[in-house]
Amino acid sequence: MDFASNGVAILISSVEARRAARNAGAIAIASILSKGALFAWQLVLARMIGEAHYGIYGTVGGFIAIGTSIVNFGMGPIVIRDVARNPSAAGKYLSATLFMQTLLAIIAYLVVNGVAALGGYPDEIRGYLALAAISLMIDILGNMCNDLLLAQERMTASSVIAVGHIILLIVLAAMALVAGYGLPGVYVATIIAGIARATVFWLLLKVRPIFPLDRSIAVPLLMNGAPLAIAAFLSLAYQHADKLMTARFIGTTETGYLTAAFVVIFGVVELLNTTILIAIYPMMSRYHGSPTFGFIVEKLAFFTLVISLPIALTLSIFAAEITTPLFGLDFAPTADVLRILIWYAVASMTANVFAQGMTVQNRQRSLLGIRAAGLATNIAFNALLLPRIGVEGAALASLTAEILVLIFLTRNFSADGLEWSRIFPRFVRLATLGAVTAILMIALGGLYIEVGLHALRPVIGIIGGLLLYTAGILVAHVLAPDDWDLLYRLVAAMPGGGLILKYWKRDTVINW
Repeated sequence: MDFASNGVAILISSVEARRAARNAGAIAIASILSKGALFAWQLVLARMIGEAHYGIYGTVGGFIAIGTSIVNFGMGPIVIRDVARNPSAAGKYLSATLFMQTLLAIIAYLVVNGVAALGGYPDEIRGYLALAAISLMIDILGNMCNDLLLAQERMTASSVIAVGHIILLIVLAAMALVAGYGLPGVYVATIIAGIARATVFWLLLKVRPIFPLDRSIAVPLLMNGAPLAIAAFLSLAYQHADKLMTARFIGTTETGYLTAAFVVIFGVVELLNTTILIAIYPMMSRYHGSPTFGFIVEKLAFFTLVISLPIALTLSIFAAEITTPLFGLDFAPTADVLRILIWYAVASMTANVFAQGMTVQNRQRSLLGIRAAGLATNIAFNALLLPRIGVEGAALASLTAEILVLIFLTRNFSADGLEWSRIFPRFVRLATLGAVTAILMIALGGLYIEVGLHALRPVIGIIGGLLLYTAGILVAHVLAPDDWDLLYRLVAAMPGGGLILKYWKRDTVINW
């Protein structure tokens, strides 16, 4: 695939393009199935245990998420990057991570429970956390094997296991709730499902650890992963700081509203952002140092904005009409939180593209400083806003911190092949289109109340806005010719692309 960037050829081989498209397709299908099932389960779980216990569930989940950054210690992306470049070293990397992450899992368990005790959290939350945090030690083997499968670009196998794991977890947790075991039953089900996941990964992976431990791999892995681990810790800390601070200072009911909104945000980010970034990470690693690398980052960032903007407009304008049917009337205050957090998701997904680019460039230390600034901002704004405006203040704190992170990332990231001057005019047209779409959604959303068709109000507003947005993308030239060429070729490479190309005709050479 050839693209021109001010006379510089941007080359992506046909093999790479097909591989990236296949990987993205496999992970996308798995994400739709597993995340969709998990999202539906969260809706059921919220209704079954109520907003207060759902707040406890969210608080414990926040502690666990932060603990995972200690366990992984930034090694996952490093392993994927290095093994993608040198597949013969996979066994040595597995032995290194197996030894170090086992010790880190024990440390993480002690840390999260110690922080909960010192932080003055209620005994009920601390008891649930002590049980749930066992999964930190259970999941490490599965995560190591999954990293190696991703490095080998065996995304289909990884995706099938991911779907099976989620289905098993949901079935076991649902059985536990029906049997009357409550949240302890849910956490035991999570542990059992984690054991099954690790077992299947281990049996499927053809790599085995090579001992004795190779210090030439273990030490650099630890050193290079440390800045990334701290950055991940800071990132997860400010993602979950609002839930932890809300539970501690306002109460578990308000935390339940916040957790429900985060369920929606998590689904959006996982499906539209994490899926693509995981699939394309090995290719980004191989093209590092060439203009193609900067070109990939530029396209990923802009396509992320194009796709996420209409979703953000829909969820912010019609938050109440969407959250009440999903979670029930008891979770009605979730709508006010979601209106703010969806814009946090847009900023986060865009920031993730540049963060992954900096990881490929081995600039973890710069990323660490940026994440630290984000965490400090988040904590400061939570302390300022929570006592004054309640749970909406936690959402505003997260949004403010993520915007700051995005600004710092874009100002600090640079690579051959990325040209800000090329992006800016398209961004202005996209922002203008988004403003017009928002006005139309609001107008259509209010119009039908007057004629008594209140139930159709959000439907008409959403459909009308999305139609205008789609037409605007085509008419306002938001996407440049090279954007369309790239999309056309990627569609051709993906499963089922031939059927789409029967109807979508473009004067573009498909060279794979």
